[in-house]
Amino acid sequence: AKKASSTRPNHQTEKPTEMMGSSSSSSWQLCLLLVASICTSTQVQSFITPRVSRISSSTVEYYNSAKCSTKRQMSVSDVEDSYVPPSSGSAMDKLIQTKSDLIQLCTNYGSNKPSLGSVQGLVRELEDLAEMAGVGQASSHSGILAGEWELLYSPDDVTRSSPFFWAFRRAFPENSDQIFAITDGIPAPIKEVGPAYQTIELDSTGSGTLVSRVKVATLGGLATSIMTTRCSIVGSVGLDGLRIKVETTKPEDSTVLKKLGPLGEAINSSGPPFPSGEALERVVPGSSEVVMMTTYCDEGLRISRNDDMMDEVYVWRRRSFGSDFEI
Repeated sequence: AKKASSTRPNHQTEKPTEMMGSSSSSSWQLCLLLVASICTSTQVQSFITPRVSRISSSTVEYYNSAKCSTKRQMSVSDVEDSYVPPSSGSAMDKLIQTKSDLIQLCTNYGSNKPSLGSVQGLVRELEDLAEMAGVGQASSHSGILAGEWELLYSPDDVTRSSPFFWAFRRAFPENSDQIFAITDGIPAPIKEVGPAYQTIELDSTGSGTLVSRVKVATLGGLATSIMTTRCSIVGSVGLDGLRIKVETTKPEDSTVLKKLGPLGEAINSSGPPFPSGEALERVVPGSSEVVMMTTYCDEGLRISRNDDMMDEVYVWRRRSFGSDFEI
């Protein structure tokens, strides 16, 4: 029987006991079966479940929500392409929740603006979790910075999100705070500022443009304009920084000029911008260039800082992707 078993292992009339062979072979196969069952119930399950739950719950829900205006709606397959290892699943869940908490803090505060300290706390937590999960990093090289962004939080006046004011501080380090205090002290409704937007375009070499637009209303809204600063991006700084050179500043879409009829419209559309970058260079050479550090950036949220004042954080929410960016 043993000889037949060895020469005809696939014979249909062979008994199960003959197929298993000796008792040692049976024990070995039993061990394999036990190991396979353990792997199926623990290791394999832990490998699959976090990925499926992460894709099917809050991640896709957030990216498809009205709060995240992307170039197109994301799907499960989109998220699968940005796969995060299972070991970081817990960090990813916490990251999504922390990001949601930060957006809530920066948007639903009514008349009581959150303190810089409270925003900094959530930002630091978000940055730590992002590093653990391996997302939102190397923004100056990934291309994900390109697009239009809406400011959610500024530590000071909304106008301070513009690179022009970062450069102005470099040109007038001793007097800038006093000048800012005067303009910031003008109460509403005499002066109202916001919203603020930034449009970033980047190519593969790290060069491009940044356009900052801040709405400024005076006299209770009777006179409004969009203070527009145009900058060139002259290169990257490390993995997270962009070197930005201020070029021009101009009040666009002025309602006062529009009231002047065709002449006002002509000035609005064709009037030359003020060469703010050149003016700053005359005061202090090199002051027209600033570095924007982006410590977190994904499909919906961006955290940026002025490299000269890294304690201050600016929270931005995406309105659209760049024309050349694809998820």
